[in-house]
Amino acid sequence: MTTTAVRATARESAGIMPGAWRIGLLRGALEIKQFFRLREQVVFTFSFPVVFLFLFASIFRDRVGHTGVTASQLYVPAMMASGIMSTSFQSLGISIAVERDEKVLRRLRGTPMPPAAYFLGKIWLVLFTAVLETAILLAVGTAFYGVHLPSDAGRWLDFGWIFVLGLTGCALLGIAISSVPRSAKSASSVVVLPFLVIQFISGVYISVDTIPGWMLDIGALFPLKWLCQGLRGVFLPDSAKVLEQAGSWEFGRIALVLAAWCVGGSALCLLTFRWKNRRDG
Repeated sequence: MTTTAVRATARESAGIMPGAWRIGLLRGALEIKQFFRLREQVVFTFSFPVVFLFLFASIFRDRVGHTGVTASQLYVPAMMASGIMSTSFQSLGISIAVERDEKVLRRLRGTPMPPAAYFLGKIWLVLFTAVLETAILLAVGTAFYGVHLPSDAGRWLDFGWIFVLGLTGCALLGIAISSVPRSAKSASSVVVLPFLVIQFISGVYISVDTIPGWMLDIGALFPLKWLCQGLRGVFLPDSAKVLEQAGSWEFGRIALVLAAWCVGGSALCLLTFRWKNRRDG
């Protein structure tokens, strides 16, 4: 028996609860198992962005100006960004609201489990589904729509921090908005409608060079616009940056905005999160 195992056994014999990190890992594994048991949810989650990519990329296939890229290539990073926000913001916003309404959160709060372990479990689920969905969309984009994988390590490094900061900011926003629905029945409407609007004004379904400036300014207040722009900068040639509102990829500004959302989202969650419904007192 290893030293670690001996210590763990001693802790359990003494009645000491394992730490939040270990419980969070176990909850994450449970969340992932529960997710894959719902086959309809799995199919919808991973097929929805792929179907939309197929539809838009099939309808709009012409080259965009003198950029050397096609509209189909523009949709691939946009759908990747949308998929990241879907598996984080939308998924957490709805699922946490449902669990609160069904008093799951209230029962968990009454157990010795550290509160942080609950959120760690959700983070592992979001990370797992986001990585898998991004990989699927990237595989489809490279196989059918002419998107090329970056050939230098710098672009992959950019992809890494954009993915992590974007996913974190969207997840925190999802946790915060989960406190808005008054019941499980209204959760989908409360979360899906703003997500749909944000997608349109952030350059997911419509090219940013055709969106009115005032709409882009509103979209710039949310992480999705910067997530889309960052992923376009990673997977598209530099000739396409003329389509952006500032005519540049603005990686520095993307990092600042997404990092600000991580900090601001954390504060927003601390101010708004509740373990029980308002009507429960």
